[in-house]
Amino acid sequence: MTHAPRLALVTGASSGLGELIAERLAERGADLVLVARRRDRLDALAARLAERHGTRSTVIEADLARPGAAAEVWSRLEGATPDTLVNAAGFATHGAFAAEHPDRIRDEVTVNVTALVELTRAALPAMLADGHGAIVNIASTASFQPVPGMAVYAATKTFVRELTEAIAHEVRGSGVKVIALCPGATRTEFFDVVGNPEAAVGTPAEPAEVVDALLRALDRDRTPSVLVTGFANRLGAALARLAPNRLLMPIAARAVSYEPGSATATALAGRR
Repeated sequence: MTHAPRLALVTGASSGLGELIAERLAERGADLVLVARRRDRLDALAARLAERHGTRSTVIEADLARPGAAAEVWSRLEGATPDTLVNAAGFATHGAFAAEHPDRIRDEVTVNVTALVELTRAALPAMLADGHGAIVNIASTASFQPVPGMAVYAATKTFVRELTEAIAHEVRGSGVKVIALCPGATRTEFFDVVGNPEAAVGTPAEPAEVVDALLRALDRDRTPSVLVTGFANRLGAALARLAPNRLLMPIAARAVSYEPGSATATALAGRR
């Protein structure tokens, strides 16, 4: 059965996977609530979706790194209840944890975890009452092991994946689909924000490959609670579940181009 939402709320809709997911849901006839920081991009996307698909979009400019922003987004729906929620907003930092600015760490955790949790909690009760709906939380292949050099990002995505798996189990048989999408490196603006393209692991996938896989999963009668896209990524995730972290961490550090010992050097330099 084709997953065809009535109203879908998509965060991170101004670029990358969020933008493409919004486009694909509009193709299926969904009206959209588009949430991101860049109002100009959201307005352009809303106009494009209206022209191409005849759908209506509500644009909400919001910085989800700001405490309370997710609750404000929900309040602006004025009683409208999305039957699909896509938490695609998120970002990563690269480098030694000791060198990261505390404000940047706070923002990363707030966007990747807190806003996602708040929006998921806000959306789920109405879906359960209606007996249908879908929640898509964007996690990552980084969620399957600790990643030195991207410690905060990997930890937040582990939280997202495990939270999503638990919720999916809680709502089994309700008609609501809950899925953690775990792509590997993808050709989006993600690594521009990271600031180090060498942090991409493997050959980046095209966004369309990831979104096509997601929609196929949502169309299934039994949607998996975790979807890892790409054969190499699925193999890596399976191996990560079997191997101890002490063996995985040196491999993960090399994969994201992080040199062990740089944390100590950076911390000492910061004390001078």
